[in-house]
Amino acid sequence: MATGSAIQIPSRLPLLLTHEGVLLPGSTMRTSVDSPRNMQLVRSRLLKGTSLRSTIIGVIPNTSDPTSDCDDLPSLHRIGTAALAVQVVGSNWPKPRYTLLVTGLCRFQILQLLKEKPYPVAEVEQLDRLEQFTNQHKSEEELGELSEQFYKYAVQILDAVRLEERFKVTIPLLVRQIEGLKLLQKTRKPKQDDDKRIVAIRPNRRISHIPSTTEDEEEEEDHDDVVMLEKKIRTSSMSEQALKVCLKEIKRLKKMPQSMPEYALTRNYLELMVELPWNKSTKDRLEIRAARILLDNDHYAMEKLKKRVLEYLAVRQLKNNLKGPILCFVGPPGVGKTSVGRSIAKTLGREFHRIALGGVCDQSDIRGHRRTYVGSMPGRIINGLKTVGVNNPVFLLDEVDKLGKSLQGDPAAALLEVLDPEQNHSFTDHYLNVAFDLSQVLFIATANTTATIPPALLDRMEIIQVPGYTQEEKIEIAHRHLIPKQLEQHGLTPQQIQIPQITTLDIITRYTREAGVRSLDRKLGAICRAVAVKVAEGQHKETKPDRAEVGEEDCKEHVTEDAKTESISDTADLALPPEMPILIDFHALKDILGPPMYEMEVSERLSQPGVAIGLAWTPLGGEIMFVEASRMDGEGQLTLTGQLGDVMKESAHLAISWLRSNAKRYQLTNASGSFDLLDNTDIHLHFPAGAVTKDGPSAGVTIVTCLASLFSERLVCSDVAMTGEITLRGLVLPVGGIKDKVLAAHRAGLKRIIIPRRNEKDLEEIAVNVRQDLTFVMASCLDEVLNAAFDGGFAVKPRVERVNSKL
Repeated sequence: MATGSAIQIPSRLPLLLTHEGVLLPGSTMRTSVDSPRNMQLVRSRLLKGTSLRSTIIGVIPNTSDPTSDCDDLPSLHRIGTAALAVQVVGSNWPKPRYTLLVTGLCRFQILQLLKEKPYPVAEVEQLDRLEQFTNQHKSEEELGELSEQFYKYAVQILDAVRLEERFKVTIPLLVRQIEGLKLLQKTRKPKQDDDKRIVAIRPNRRISHIPSTTEDEEEEEDHDDVVMLEKKIRTSSMSEQALKVCLKEIKRLKKMPQSMPEYALTRNYLELMVELPWNKSTKDRLEIRAARILLDNDHYAMEKLKKRVLEYLAVRQLKNNLKGPILCFVGPPGVGKTSVGRSIAKTLGREFHRIALGGVCDQSDIRGHRRTYVGSMPGRIINGLKTVGVNNPVFLLDEVDKLGKSLQGDPAAALLEVLDPEQNHSFTDHYLNVAFDLSQVLFIATANTTATIPPALLDRMEIIQVPGYTQEEKIEIAHRHLIPKQLEQHGLTPQQIQIPQITTLDIITRYTREAGVRSLDRKLGAICRAVAVKVAEGQHKETKPDRAEVGEEDCKEHVTEDAKTESISDTADLALPPEMPILIDFHALKDILGPPMYEMEVSERLSQPGVAIGLAWTPLGGEIMFVEASRMDGEGQLTLTGQLGDVMKESAHLAISWLRSNAKRYQLTNASGSFDLLDNTDIHLHFPAGAVTKDGPSAGVTIVTCLASLFSERLVCSDVAMTGEITLRGLVLPVGGIKDKVLAAHRAGLKRIIIPRRNEKDLEEIAVNVRQDLTFVMASCLDEVLNAAFDGGFAVKPRVERVNSKL
């Protein structure tokens, strides 16, 4: 090969047959090597060759079937392009495959095919020189941009060696293309001024009769989509910062090949940015009276919660730019926290979206993934906004107290910015990487307890306690909401089934013991299913069978004082008339739900000394708790059982220490008559339901009363329950969860409750009918607790008053 600007190719060239396009001199093309002969050429010539001369090959367009290999001369195109193999990329797994990057040097003509295997080699004649191509005909460089569009179809251009012949071929193609563009402009809608600057020259296949390929159609469609995407970005109402980022990304997208993995990621990102509701919002329905009626119809009781929602509506009516508050409903399961969130959204006329946070342990679920990761996506907050399509929905963050931690970070810490009214106007998702305004979103969180919520997150929310229901409230809820819902779900009508309030009370007291109404709802569903079977059977029986055929026991009639109806327990084989409803009484309950699960066992368990009833709070609501004590000969050891936590164990030690120090005042002795209660005596304290973990500071007064009953051999009143924390000096300190504890005592049928005097203010939250059924004893010291817990009080040895010296 000659040196200088002129180039001379070898007279013998190995031939590479390609069907992916036509390589012209001066252009670069990437082609895949998949046929056996082309692969053999790459292995033998390019991979093993060391000189520049060995990297020059002849590129021939394969005009025959691409899947077949050429064996004879007539199937080869006569004109080809000598090319320099710039790069070879390939792999041997799962099968050998190579990709070549070649640059065209000059044209040649095949004179004779010298050999066909293992790869074709031909004797060639050079037709033009690179020096002539670059120096004498500079006008062809001006057509370079246009000629690139025709490389795939320009076999005839390749055959035109002289420049005049090339013009004769290319000018008709350009004229056809211009005519095609004029037709396209007539059929398309007029574009904006920004889009008029974009001129795309594409071959019109209908006019030029150039064969179409699926890849070209996809490229055209994709280009049109990118143009439309840019138009949407420019006309969207996103923030200035977001618009700047999107325009930068769309500029990169236009220059990016579609085969790159980043192309799809960038396009998905831009489509998300366009779909987000930057300034789209719904108008609030600010009618206070209508909102009050709607809340009362949807939910019974919950007065504090309804009051807070109406306050928000009133302030919103007076000030339109009010930031959305961060409310947190804390209460036991089944009291309606989630359904209240839906009602609030319906009251405001806003969109509602629920985000379940239970078990979430990855902060990327909240803040999203960075776009450098494969499979990255936005967090649940941004994804929820995309789903609802407005920027002021009601977001319910369900079970916020059940967030977890892992190696992927702390999602509770990621929520700090979301749930801070002073910061969430510029919330930054890792996927978006631009700020989004969340200040108009009304966030409602739900939790069963605040103990597991981090203090920093708890500080950002307004806590609204949602306590359990009383028996009367459960009856009202059952007959207003639960029973109509269950009848509708089971295809029943009120003319087919009757559930009196006394029956509902039996279900509440004997078959469920909960703060909410979920178990009650399930029991009502079981009753409706049993009735549905009887109604379905009755529809297939036109007349009742004779008493003789059925038997006397199956034909008993259940007659009530008010109406002559039949119980489901007495109609096992009877077809009831349509006008006679099935009455659900206690016997029917026993047949459907089985024997009662809970019985009033308080008086039976307090039939001997050493037993007292305490009140405990759990995330599931309030519960009554028995404390039992026994003594035996020993070495003064104190044994505690019942899965107690550290706080309960400390309360037990405090109780026994206070009793030992005050044993003489109360005339308490052990079995041997000693005032030292642990002298040759072991004491065993047990808290039944040993499978349940118990901890908390509210059992101190109960343990003291239980031990005082044991050593005085007196019975504690069977209708008394108590709660309160104690000190070593005998003071009674306030505790929490008073309302839930009082409701638990009321459910259990207790009549008197001993609470700390400083908890008297908490009784205002309890319904009036519950307070009327109970007697409350306020205690500030253990003396008052013991006097109220025993019939006739607890005798105290009078103190000897000291005489003050006057010296």
